[in-house]
Amino acid sequence: MFPDDLRYTSKHEWVRQGAGNSVRVGITDYAAEALGDVVYVSLPQVGEEVAADDACAEVESTKSVSDVYSPASGVVTAVNELLNTAPETINSDPYGDGWIFELELSEAGEVEDLLDADAYSELVSS
Repeated sequence: MFPDDLRYTSKHEWVRQGAGNSVRVGITDYAAEALGDVVYVSLPQVGEEVAADDACAEVESTKSVSDVYSPASGVVTAVNELLNTAPETINSDPYGDGWIFELELSEAGEVEDLLDADAYSELVSS
């Protein structure tokens, strides 16, 4: 149901390990479905330092506005500019083109403590 190669937070973000200490972050399809049609995304600033659990982006839908939290501490190294013109990509491809930002981790391995696909699946089904 949820991709096995990702880690997840209890606040419905996913994390994909990249090269070195780099990770890509987005929201899960569970969160995107709960939000409904995404109409706007407020992206973090490249170069911004964030701590784990900091609200660093916002996703606005026809139903509500939700914060996106950093899953780990680090520096934002990239944002998904596609979302400025096509925010609905989060709904159609949350684990691919719908990513939100990339982070250079302050501490290698910090995301290893996050939920795996099975644990996240249990979280959202309870």
